[in-house]
Amino acid sequence: MKIALIVNLNKKGAFETGEKIATLLLKEGVQVLFHKGRLADLFSDCQSFDSRNDLVKESDIVLTVGGDGTIIHTAKYAVKYAKPILGVNLGRLGYVAELEADEVDMISRLVKGDFDTCLRSVLSVSIRNDRGYFKEYIAINDAVVSRGSLSRIIDLQVSIDGDDVSSYRADGIIVATPTGSTAYALSAGGPVISPHLKCIELVPVCPHSLSARSVILSEDSVIRISASSPDDTSYLTIDGQISEPVNEDEVVEIKNSQSTLEMIVFKKRNFFKLAGEKLREVN
Repeated sequence: MKIALIVNLNKKGAFETGEKIATLLLKEGVQVLFHKGRLADLFSDCQSFDSRNDLVKESDIVLTVGGDGTIIHTAKYAVKYAKPILGVNLGRLGYVAELEADEVDMISRLVKGDFDTCLRSVLSVSIRNDRGYFKEYIAINDAVVSRGSLSRIIDLQVSIDGDDVSSYRADGIIVATPTGSTAYALSAGGPVISPHLKCIELVPVCPHSLSARSVILSEDSVIRISASSPDDTSYLTIDGQISEPVNEDEVVEIKNSQSTLEMIVFKKRNFFKLAGEKLREVN
């Protein structure tokens, strides 16, 4: 068994937690793969990679140590190569992580196959225009079309399944997966959605309207968004990590991807109870 161990060394205690996990896995006879860096240097007999893409591709299971951002960033590669992923939380919230730092001994269950998995939907997001321009991304949490650096609202035209359904004057619009419903969409007033549901959430950000509300769409919906801003460029942001300018002649298309994110599960937990506990932690 090959396990890719990806550790966010910017997190307090991450190096020590990563070292403990690697030592545990090696004692279990697992081949541990690292991203090149301090931790890989400590376990110099193990294979290390310059690129996260190659690291995940060569693994059987992906294990991350950090916060939700570490998991979300790595999950894009896990989706690409259909690898199951397990997260150990060192961050503040840890909605997506399965284990906390004091639970890493449970990781030995990976070797025995003593775990379940759950599949979560992800979004296929593209920017295109009539001149043949095309870029495509995978979003684990959300895709956001928003204004640029100036504090001005933008005009957004939204169509669903080919029909124009709404216009917004707003700071932006969020299209989220159920997993992403506890991220930016929640802060913007959207509902919390069970991550096991198959649907797409659409949330306007600070709309200049009394009637604009969040909506839940079918998993088969195809959403197209065009934006116009007289004085500033609009932007498409993927999972808060990738940002691309969106010109007025370009359309952002968002739909459920045919790929899914496979997450490793050790514990049977009530999602809504967990969400309530996490929200209380930050208040």
